[in-house]
Amino acid sequence: MTMRVARWCAMLAAGLLLAPGTGMAQPSPVDAATAQLAQAESDLRSVDRALDGRITPDQRADLRDTATGARGAALAAASQLSQQLALIDARLAQLGPSPAAGEAADIRGERARLTKQRNLLDSAVKRGRLLGVEADQLADEITQSQAEQFGQMISTRVASPVTPAFWSAVLHAAPRDTRRVAMLVAHGADSVAQGRRGALPWAAVLGLAAAVAIMLPGRLAAQRLALRLLIDGAPGHRVRRSANAIWRILVGTLAPLLATGALVAGLRWSGLQPQGWDTLFDALVAAASFAGFAASTTGALLMRHQPTWRVAPIADDVAHHLRPFSWPLAALVAFAILAQAVITATGISGAAVSATQVAEVMLHLALIVGALVAVARLRAARADADADTPARAGLGAASVVAWGMVATALIALLIGYLGFALFVVQLAAWAVILGSAVYLLMAAVDDIAVTVFTRDSPAGRILSRALGVRGTLIDQFGVLLSGVLRVMLAIAALGLLFFPFGAGDGVGSMFGRLATLASGVTVGGIFISPGAILRGLAVLFIGLTLLRAFMRWLEGKFLPATDLDGSGRNSISLVARYVGVALAVIWALASLGIGVERIALLLSALSVGIGFGLQAITSNFVSGLILLAERPIKIGDLVRIGTDEGDVKRISVRSTEIELPDHSTLIVPNSELITKTVHNKTLASPLGRIQIQFSIPIEADADAARDIIASAFAAEEAVLDDPAPAVFIDSIVDGRVFFNCFAHVASPRAAYRTRSQLFTVILRRFREDGIELGTVPQRMELIRTPGDPLPPQTQPPA
Repeated sequence: MTMRVARWCAMLAAGLLLAPGTGMAQPSPVDAATAQLAQAESDLRSVDRALDGRITPDQRADLRDTATGARGAALAAASQLSQQLALIDARLAQLGPSPAAGEAADIRGERARLTKQRNLLDSAVKRGRLLGVEADQLADEITQSQAEQFGQMISTRVASPVTPAFWSAVLHAAPRDTRRVAMLVAHGADSVAQGRRGALPWAAVLGLAAAVAIMLPGRLAAQRLALRLLIDGAPGHRVRRSANAIWRILVGTLAPLLATGALVAGLRWSGLQPQGWDTLFDALVAAASFAGFAASTTGALLMRHQPTWRVAPIADDVAHHLRPFSWPLAALVAFAILAQAVITATGISGAAVSATQVAEVMLHLALIVGALVAVARLRAARADADADTPARAGLGAASVVAWGMVATALIALLIGYLGFALFVVQLAAWAVILGSAVYLLMAAVDDIAVTVFTRDSPAGRILSRALGVRGTLIDQFGVLLSGVLRVMLAIAALGLLFFPFGAGDGVGSMFGRLATLASGVTVGGIFISPGAILRGLAVLFIGLTLLRAFMRWLEGKFLPATDLDGSGRNSISLVARYVGVALAVIWALASLGIGVERIALLLSALSVGIGFGLQAITSNFVSGLILLAERPIKIGDLVRIGTDEGDVKRISVRSTEIELPDHSTLIVPNSELITKTVHNKTLASPLGRIQIQFSIPIEADADAARDIIASAFAAEEAVLDDPAPAVFIDSIVDGRVFFNCFAHVASPRAAYRTRSQLFTVILRRFREDGIELGTVPQRMELIRTPGDPLPPQTQPPA
């Protein structure tokens, strides 16, 4: 296969190089692309052959990297050749279709050469894309084999540690295991004695001295230097705290790494490294580095001796009681790495490996239970001291999950699933370490982004003055950058959660492997199993949790940094919430194997029922979307619907809440606001208008009445000068002069109160000036028709 591909690539390159015009124009890209395809083909064949045998986890990772690199190279070569193919297609288009007869010989020859080149390039492009598909298949096969190995590891059952059979096997294999360990130690001692040859190993001595110098004065000096620089030059208290925490983690991790690296390098340069101890020395460096990372991360989170530099909102008593558990945790991490290295180097029996796993599980359980008991006592003491303060729900949920993991690991240990029990306790320990590091990194990212990109920072002033960027846009960019980086950190943390155990390379692969742990049935082309259902629920929970965190960031940080009013923020928040819920549901359905096309088919089947049974709800939902998009009514508007008038307090996708003057709430379906007349008094203008109508007798002084009204308007502070008040004589009817007066106030809500105050002033002034107010006096007359008799009381006496 490889020779055939090589000959084919050589023929393609020769044909393109010998061709006139196009081949000579760009020989290098085509030549490089064909060679790249051949190399990708060779790499994929080597990966395929390696998968036929037994591979180690390290080899599996290398093979995955090789397959991924070959895929990228093949697709890049196919893209490069596609560009050349497009050039040839353009030249063929210029030549036009081949006529039936009468074409010149040179044109016919050119068309034949271009057609041959096009066929070769088209085959190469298709082959490159096919190599990309093959690389994806090989990567999936590698991932599947890794998942199978992990599943086999956690599902293997041995004799229970509480049974005599387990310890009988350990005691039976103990003599041989002891001899293997003794042989390894004796071989190492002999190698060291032969390497010394009576001379002082100066390289080893210098390595030891360097290790001591790095761990003691070097590490302390680095921490003091960082504190001095942060106090003098770091912008803002938040940035100082976050930078100090990150620096402590770096120093706490790099110091053991450099110290053990210097010690091991000194031993190797002195010739004191025993043969076959490479794995042990490498494990020593890894154990020291990882233990330092664990201790420094938890220490930077708790900050027991420096509470003012603490990033997390942790009380002093909590930090004081939890800090002692950091060192046993780091020691357990180092012990696990070194124990695995010793097991690999000595090849001890399976019974001894099981006993080691039992010891690791018991030590982890003791540490976790001790920490949980300490936390429970602190919570109980705090609850007794302050009974009115509710406990934090997040801490309680974490405690419940931790106790559940402890119970699961203990049950698995008792029934013989040692691999699963060890995985659970190590996962809990790694989750604590990783969660602490990610929390500190998120805090640092948020502090730096929000501090650097703000309108008052040096960078913000430069952007504002040099580029004319508005201050609100700079604040928004800082908040948005913080949110994006924190999301990326959260995704990376989810991918790293199971990575040390060989259980996955990300969230998607982990969920994919859960399906191999349970069997199910296929219904309607959809595979349904308990594992799939649990996976869907887990995906939905993760999606809703991410949505809740996103909404908290959107409503608490991003939207307040914008120029939007309360109604605009509410509209964006509601739309984002419903879109997020929809995406979470679609993600959960997709994890169950229900694709978008099946969801569309289900919705089409339900459309008839929705049309008849949920017509009103659908109408209100669509009307709510229209209200949120067009915003004819916003939160805070003063509206009148029929005889009810009030302030809009909340707009949802189903209904709108209006607070009436008596403080009751009127809930109006959104369809009513779209299909019926609504009087919005604050939509076009926030101003309110006052109208005063009255009449005076025609004998009264109209000019004096006009002056009284004008002076009352001028004296009232709530009346605006622009638009100016106006006083009009509307009509003269039945011996009375009718006035119609107008004035404007800052808000329609102030119109009623101001109108009442004006009435009070006008009535008092009219009374003082003797101007009569009121209606036309009514008079009733009885008209007698001639010839009608008079009433008895009106007849003259006889």
